[in-house]
Amino acid sequence: QVQLVESGGGLVQPGGSLRLSCAASGSIFRVNAMGWYRQAPGKQRELVATITSDGTPNYADSVKGRFTISKDNAKNAVYLQMTSLEPEDTAVYYCNFKAGRTWYDYWGQGTQVTVSS
Repeated sequence: QVQLVESGGGLVQPGGSLRLSCAASGSIFRVNAMGWYRQAPGKQRELVATITSDGTPNYADSVKGRFTISKDNAKNAVYLQMTSLEPEDTAVYYCNFKAGRTWYDYWGQGTQVTVSS
């Protein structure tokens, strides 16, 4: 079974940067979109950024101008460059692939990002 494997989370000071990576462990047919979501303690999971198969990005208002999503089709991978991090960005970050005719959801296991001094 194909899995999404994330890396790059950790502890960073406010104003710092982190780069998250996510790659599929095998091939996924017809990936329509890739994205990142996050869930903070006591809150619902929310969309952070997505990127379509043609490379069109979409961002939550709270991260516009600070986060950049990118992908590597050859590696079946998606990345999230996060800059000017704020304590409010603290959450578990999950990568997501939507694939196939039904836009089936694949999810990663999550990686913790903590922004604190």
